[in-house]
Amino acid sequence: MVWTGTWVAERLGVELIGDEELPALLGLALRRNPKRAHLLVSSVLGKHVPQRPSVVYGSGLDLGRRVRALLGDEEAARSVVLGYAETATALGHAVADGLGPAPYLHSTRRPVAGVARAGGFEESHSHATSHLLLPEDPKLLAGDGPLVLVDDEFSTGNTVLNTVRALHERYPRDRYVVVALVDMRAPADRDRLDAFASEIGARVDLIAGAAGTVRLPEGVLEKGQALVAEHEAPGSGTPVPVRPVEAPAPVRIELRWPEGIPDGGRHGFTPEHRAVLEAALPRMAGSIAEALRAPSATEPPVAKPRVLVLGFEELMYAPLRLGTALEDAGHDVRYSTTTRSPVLAVDDPGYAIRTRLVFPAHDDPADGPGERYAYNVAGAGFDAVVAVVDSTADTPALHAPDGLLAQLTAHVPRVVLAVVPSYTPQVSDSEAPERSSMLPEPLRGPAFSSYAPEEVGWLLQDLSDVELEAPTEEREEAIQSGGAHYAESLPVEYQPSARYQELFHTALEGSAARIARAVGTVTETVLAERPGRVPVLVSLARAGTPVGVLMRRWAQARHGLDLPHYAVSIVRGRGIDANALRWLAAHHDPADVVFVDGWTGKGAITRELAEAIRAFEATEGIKGFDPEIAVLADPGSCVRTYGTREDFLIPSACLNSTVSGLISRTVLRADLVGPDDFHGGKFYRELAGSDVSNDFLDAVAARFDEVTGTVDTDVKELLAADRTPTWEGWAAVERISEEYGIHDVNLVKPGVGETTRVLLRRVPWKILAKRGADADLAHVRLLAEQRGVPVEVVDELPYSCVGLIHPHYTRGATGADGKAVVSQ
Repeated sequence: MVWTGTWVAERLGVELIGDEELPALLGLALRRNPKRAHLLVSSVLGKHVPQRPSVVYGSGLDLGRRVRALLGDEEAARSVVLGYAETATALGHAVADGLGPAPYLHSTRRPVAGVARAGGFEESHSHATSHLLLPEDPKLLAGDGPLVLVDDEFSTGNTVLNTVRALHERYPRDRYVVVALVDMRAPADRDRLDAFASEIGARVDLIAGAAGTVRLPEGVLEKGQALVAEHEAPGSGTPVPVRPVEAPAPVRIELRWPEGIPDGGRHGFTPEHRAVLEAALPRMAGSIAEALRAPSATEPPVAKPRVLVLGFEELMYAPLRLGTALEDAGHDVRYSTTTRSPVLAVDDPGYAIRTRLVFPAHDDPADGPGERYAYNVAGAGFDAVVAVVDSTADTPALHAPDGLLAQLTAHVPRVVLAVVPSYTPQVSDSEAPERSSMLPEPLRGPAFSSYAPEEVGWLLQDLSDVELEAPTEEREEAIQSGGAHYAESLPVEYQPSARYQELFHTALEGSAARIARAVGTVTETVLAERPGRVPVLVSLARAGTPVGVLMRRWAQARHGLDLPHYAVSIVRGRGIDANALRWLAAHHDPADVVFVDGWTGKGAITRELAEAIRAFEATEGIKGFDPEIAVLADPGSCVRTYGTREDFLIPSACLNSTVSGLISRTVLRADLVGPDDFHGGKFYRELAGSDVSNDFLDAVAARFDEVTGTVDTDVKELLAADRTPTWEGWAAVERISEEYGIHDVNLVKPGVGETTRVLLRRVPWKILAKRGADADLAHVRLLAEQRGVPVEVVDELPYSCVGLIHPHYTRGATGADGKAVVSQ
């Protein structure tokens, strides 16, 4: 068998010298790194080279057992194991498992909101140097028992020296054990570690699977860089083979990760956690195996498929253990993970990295976007890949056309996605009260909504199986009598007649360009107001959701940006979903969040959001959310960021769920939504035949190109103008409320969108229509006709129309005073 370091050794004169097992453990590759050209590629680490999970896990277990034998049972029980990100996170965890009773922590390059640093250090030769230590329990590193440091290779000793120096100043102890798969230090480096141990007055032991050195000739760095440049030049590489048949979409499985168990050692992992995980592994492996056995429409069945379990950067231990459980169940399994490390791929049996898949980072990394890689996956003969990511990385970028899943489906017949919930440590200080660490991940289509998964993540809980609908008249009477809040039930979904559907499509055709212009204007304004930052769009469900999707599409089409987009619930009188804000703060910088809605009426939700954000900051101690809302249309002059201030027909207002991804209005009811739950919503799967959600999006997006020039002019004028809200809409509503004897501004719904809602969801009393606004009101007049609601044409109305909800409603009431009157 050809040694996988031959290609590099022959061209650069690099030699591997040492134990006879070294060539079986290590290959060589070249990387784009200004500090070190060569890369030692481990065949048993499970990072760059797919390997049997039992071999990867067993290598760490064996090292852990050797540490236990060195320390003895008593000292082993007092020890803590620390692994290095990203390559050694699973190796360190396996060492801790072999050691037995020791808790485990690994360094991380992912800062986590609300978690204080317990330390940090630099990795001098790495392309990404800063390591953070973020234990949930600050006392984890404060003991005086042995500290066991685990890395995949011990090359110069600089990383370990930096770690021990940083930690010893804060948490001094008298014993350290350094563990590595291979010890490749030169003699001078060995002497330096010994001298350092004497300097701090501690014992430092080293345990390695094998030992040796790498002999590097003069000028190897420059020669390696030139070789990389030569082979990365356009047209010089070997093309990665692509499957000739169309691949089915990835299958997402419900992993049912045990509640409360961390996804790894980023914040600490205890022996108690380990026991729970071990018990759950067979069940989770069974779920994966079932997905692998499911029939495929495009591929013939494989008797014993060759499966790759592919982890994600620092998330190595969870996929490794899922892989070992699959292997224990008799499956033919290999294991590797994606990585940040850029390595040259050369399709030669004497080179360690044969193929490379490149895709954008998909976990919103703190150091900004960049390329990520999966090596030796394409062309390796796998029948299936099980991609395992944490929920922080289950973002639109993962599902994008150039994302990891798309890359995998282009090369492997079957792709299964398993998402492990990212563990959020509980914070228990006076400024941030302790909250549940297990907020669920966003719901996504097609499991929840008819939107594509990358278009929006819904920060809601699924109440699809709960009977929440009530007749409109019953709801209205209960709401106005004070017996119920409008968010505690749902109206029966309006099913449009053929005539009404025809009106919708006509309206869409006539207004698509106008909407596209407003979408472009508001999106470009948002981007211009945040130079150098990537906005996180957070739509106010549900009217804001189609607008957020369109804004995301505009940013992608015009600027190549994949803006994160979520939908959250806000309820008048109850505020915004605080748990959704907590989730957002844990996954994104609150300063990047841009709240999105469809339109403004009188500005009630604008005020509701501002007050809710103030209350959230006061109670949670989490600051940075901007309560400003970006809207498509602002006829009420309530916000600064808008596409237009004209009150015109937005066809997404014409319908309910069938133009909003088949999702209901949001629900907030005490018996269904607990203190640690997201607000609820329903997915009306049964209405799929009437769904025009994506028709609406596609029709508007198709007009983007033709309005680009107009949008640029609009944005230039807007940014130079005084956009201070005048709240003229609120003043008009107060006047109408008094003039019509209603005396309750909540029953006055201004604008085309709000008037439509009145006709679809509430008990309308009458409609006020602005003289000359007929072009935008055909559907309003039809709905009013169907419900027997009078339309009154008025002058001097700042909106195209205003819907008046029946005041003091009781069944049988027809007058403004709630009493029955004779109809004229």
